[in-house]
Amino acid sequence: MKKLINSPDTVVTDALAGLAAAHSSLTVDIENKIITRAGGPTAGKVGLVSGGGAGHEPLHGGFVGYGMLDAACPGEVFTSPVPDQMLAATKAVNAGAGVLHVVKNYTGDVLNFRMAAELADDEGIEVSSVVVNDDVAVQDSLYTAGRRGVGATVFVEKIAGALAERGASLAEVVALAAEVNERSRSFGVALTSCTVPAAGKPTFELAEQEIELGIGIHGEPGRTRAALKPARDIVATAMDAIGADIPLDGDLLVMVNGMGGTPLIELYIAFNEVSRYLAGRGARIARNLVGNYITSLDMQGFSVTVCRLSDTLTELWDAPVETPGLRWGR
Repeated sequence: MKKLINSPDTVVTDALAGLAAAHSSLTVDIENKIITRAGGPTAGKVGLVSGGGAGHEPLHGGFVGYGMLDAACPGEVFTSPVPDQMLAATKAVNAGAGVLHVVKNYTGDVLNFRMAAELADDEGIEVSSVVVNDDVAVQDSLYTAGRRGVGATVFVEKIAGALAERGASLAEVVALAAEVNERSRSFGVALTSCTVPAAGKPTFELAEQEIELGIGIHGEPGRTRAALKPARDIVATAMDAIGADIPLDGDLLVMVNGMGGTPLIELYIAFNEVSRYLAGRGARIARNLVGNYITSLDMQGFSVTVCRLSDTLTELWDAPVETPGLRWGR
């Protein structure tokens, strides 16, 4: 294993120290693993908190800032943060209007966020949760009851964050976050495994000319293994799976996301194939992202996330955002 690290035991805390050094807009509690906006909460604004295992950067800490999250709490690599972290983050962003927990559908995350919400309620903080479950690849996985939460998490955090920034109520922000999740679907493909630093070896093995279709962001198995094919055929498989679950028409928000080890040149090739696929079906990519947004350490591969836009969702997507991972309009 070759990793640019000091020790497998300090990967997360060392990375958090680097995040703090790089971004003065953030306050990073390295010991307790909590990332918040440096300015503190805005009075009367709904607070947005998310979190999950480290290893998916920039998700979630890279999306803390104006127009998105108010706080994030990372666990160890691919390990859920604990309820005490989530409670501390919730209390840190509570400004009197309630707090939304954005939770990816993984068993540990769901259970721990639920416990944190109950603890917050005991302290008089109103908390609501939206569980993201956009992955069409498999119904259940090693970590999940139901569908996994993957790329749509970025869409939920951005669009719901924009609405919260405008002073909407907790109920309104929750309803919008749930709508974004409902309108979004994802599918991922792995060309290689990832290597968890503490394990020191690949999570699984793929033959030289073999890929995993429907892979999870922790290396969970997908639908099937298949022979490596041209990018257009791999993309078509992903888009067929998404299209079997939601209509691919009208204006769409599309993210072609790298898993951490895929060169940008290959992601643009994949995006071009997605664009060709959708154009052939009369749909329009109205907004897009291409790059690393929800990764799986050093895995080579990509995922596609599609959200069916409305005028309101497009307006909120375009609203200003200023975070380490997304920035426009300010």
